[in-house]
Amino acid sequence: MNVSWAYGSPPPHEDCVKLLQHALDIGYDHFDTARIYGAGKNEALIAEALKGRRNEYFLASKCGIVVDGPKRGVDCSPEKIASDIETSLGLLETDHIDLYYMHRFDPKVPIADSVGAMARAIEQGKIGAYGVSEWSAAHIREAHAVHPVGAAQPEYSLWTRNVELGVLDTCKELGIPLVAFSPVGRGALGGVLRDPSSLEETDLRTKMPRFNAENWPKNLKMIEKFEALARDVGVTPAQLANRWVLEQGENCHVIPGTTSIAHLEENFAAANVDIPADAIGKAGEIVNHANVSGHRYHDAIRPTIDTEEFEDA
Repeated sequence: MNVSWAYGSPPPHEDCVKLLQHALDIGYDHFDTARIYGAGKNEALIAEALKGRRNEYFLASKCGIVVDGPKRGVDCSPEKIASDIETSLGLLETDHIDLYYMHRFDPKVPIADSVGAMARAIEQGKIGAYGVSEWSAAHIREAHAVHPVGAAQPEYSLWTRNVELGVLDTCKELGIPLVAFSPVGRGALGGVLRDPSSLEETDLRTKMPRFNAENWPKNLKMIEKFEALARDVGVTPAQLANRWVLEQGENCHVIPGTTSIAHLEENFAAANVDIPADAIGKAGEIVNHANVSGHRYHDAIRPTIDTEEFEDA
């Protein structure tokens, strides 16, 4: 997402191509995109940058969020899912997508109908598995009973713990991989961001309560303690943040985004750097839901999120 949409102006096209190619070269083998990332531009970018190397990586994309037109919102109707799969296949220049997510829960469509469309696409060989993003534990169970869920993708990081209210345990119980997006707290835990007021107006974080003028100073004090812990154990804050998520279960995966080759390499090393278990525990004590100021989303977005909420949210 970072190289096409939502975090300010995208980098120059040639830099985006180099970033994706370098990721594949150093060992990344899971690329996660979505239709709304640049209105299809990100899917097309992956096709261009990784042309001729499709057998080297696991490909995930998403459908369901409609950002333009009269149907703005979430649409996981069977017809829309089938249409979006065809569009994604064309933009990605491939005959199959390994994992295709419903990007949000659509309360207007019976789960069996949405999952049925995904199951048909699996039978046709167009997708290898289907996943769900920001779904509640109850709805994941309902979908899994219709056809096994290939993966659940919620936001999960030290400072966003909603999945611990049910999704994490449900995924462990059912054997569903949990693919955490924004594991570095949308950059807050990356050791770089100091003043959100310096972000471009088009950066989605400018609308997020945790980054506003009221909450950020309080969050920064907490983040500085976290950064000190990372220094003490000889890793970067981003590596400690990524590793903390990975340590929450064998089924936990992270998909950190970046526009920087240096950060790309830093994130990749997180799985193998030596971090004492007590430091992982301490990180969770310093940064957690109880210590974070502000909700993760602004009021207009919150109704689209199906994941369980804390009572004080």
